[in-house]
Amino acid sequence: MSVDQVVELGRDAILRSLMIGAPIMLTALFVGLIISFLQAITQIQDQTLTMVPKIVLMLFALLYTLPWIIGEMTTYSTQVITNIPGTL
Repeated sequence: MSVDQVVELGRDAILRSLMIGAPIMLTALFVGLIISFLQAITQIQDQTLTMVPKIVLMLFALLYTLPWIIGEMTTYSTQVITNIPGTL
C-alpha cells in the first residue's frame, strides 16, 4: 500500500465523517443561536433552557437523517472492503 493510497483513504474517511456529522451539528448550532438570541431578548439565563431543546432537536435530526447516514457508512465500508485485494 503506497503513501498516496493511505492519504486518500484517510482523507476520504475524514470527509465522510464530517458529512455524516454535519446535519446534527448544524442543527445544534442553529438551535443554540436562536435560543441565545431569545435569552438575550428576555434576559432569562437558564442553562436548561438551552440544553433541552438542543438535545431534542438533535435527536430528531438524527432520526430524520439516519437512513442517509447508514447508506453513506455502508457505501464507504463496501468501497474499503472491496478495494482491499487491490491495495495489498
